[in-house]
Amino acid sequence: MSENNDNVMVRKISNAVANRGRIDPALYGKYNVKRGLRNNDGTGVLVGLTEVGEVMSYIVDDAERVPVEGKLFYRGYEVSDLVKGFYGKRFGFEEVSFLLLTGELPTEAELAEYKALLAEKRPLPWGFTEDMILKAPSPDVMNKLARSVLALYSYDENPDSTDLNNVIRQCIELIARFPVLIAYGYMARRHYVEHQSLFIHEPKPEYTTAENFLHLIRPDGQFTELEARVLDLALCLHAEHGGGNNSSFVTHTVASTGSDTYSVIAAAVGSLKGPQHGGASNKAFAMMKDLQENVSDWTDDQQIKAYLTKILKKEAYDKSGLIYGIGHAVYTLSDPRTKLLTKYAHDLSVECGKEDLYNLYLSVERLAPEVFHEVKKNDKIVCANVDFFAGLIYSMLGIPTELFTPIFACARIAGWSAHRIEELVSGGRIMRPAFKSVKKRRPYDDFDSRKDILDI
Repeated sequence: MSENNDNVMVRKISNAVANRGRIDPALYGKYNVKRGLRNNDGTGVLVGLTEVGEVMSYIVDDAERVPVEGKLFYRGYEVSDLVKGFYGKRFGFEEVSFLLLTGELPTEAELAEYKALLAEKRPLPWGFTEDMILKAPSPDVMNKLARSVLALYSYDENPDSTDLNNVIRQCIELIARFPVLIAYGYMARRHYVEHQSLFIHEPKPEYTTAENFLHLIRPDGQFTELEARVLDLALCLHAEHGGGNNSSFVTHTVASTGSDTYSVIAAAVGSLKGPQHGGASNKAFAMMKDLQENVSDWTDDQQIKAYLTKILKKEAYDKSGLIYGIGHAVYTLSDPRTKLLTKYAHDLSVECGKEDLYNLYLSVERLAPEVFHEVKKNDKIVCANVDFFAGLIYSMLGIPTELFTPIFACARIAGWSAHRIEELVSGGRIMRPAFKSVKKRRPYDDFDSRKDILDI
């Protein structure tokens, strides 16, 4: 089939779907469908139990939901307590990932042994970088990451076994290798898509996950201790967010089929890539760049409010009417991850000479809820979510936007692994929700009674 005929057929099918493929929205109400797996009050439909993570944003008082300051728990520990325990004393991501995997915090000796195991497993299999990454570059690092995860199946001597020891071994290897897979995937993109110089550094066994990531993506491999500590903090805060977020739910769903670890994690990567999930930090960062260019005085609240008003009225930025990074599906008064990031990122803004930009973000965080209420005329409580500040922090670290979502994945592999293991140990039933068909039944048509699909 010629290219022209191919395009005609694509347009025919597209036209048929556009005109005939939309389900009447009223039917969702008629059959009480929980769209997006959400109840009418906005809470998620309860489909499982977990001990891995918990998100808290309200309390129930006299049968009514009362918003409270957001809290995030890993294995029962409040994340702010975890950060307080390690920040400024040692790097935390390895400690957090051990907690998520095992359910308990490591002793000093256990942590040292676990870090040594990660260092041992971090290098990629022989020939993998050239054959699976550099020879097949991708314009999107998340797609490259998913492909690399699936490719590791072929380098595993026991890829399909769901024996607990085997799965934990696979998960530890993936936690160790994600920063390398991401960095090398970006280097392939940088060289073959952007036509820039190619450099490949080997991971250093004495470096932590955060240190190795900065080492791998920088031409000289150098970084400051503060830079590594702030990135480590971001990794800790992105490592887990309960079982109800899209990618963790996907992890449970695919794991429930009995599939292999690589297929489970690759599916989670595909979920996280979506702009309504892991890609949100790119949207918020791009919006803030546009605001910087259109607000002449970053200290003038009225100018900032005027521009935010234009965004909500679909008169500015991408005309979507959304202030990206403001509001969250679960949190109301505050996102605990945002509070921690802003608290510890100030020193980084001073070190890299971007304190004015940091203060602008704080102003938008403070003013956006006011503008939202003035324009929308409702009392919905909104706060800045972690995606709002994540892009700022990554930019201060000199990390390109193409790596914003992959960094999220580099952290969340710890949570995904914990959920994959939990489904294996505590699941036992394949997830199979129901969809109701609302298409009317009809008799079979012979060729002479059929119409061209463009004849709508």
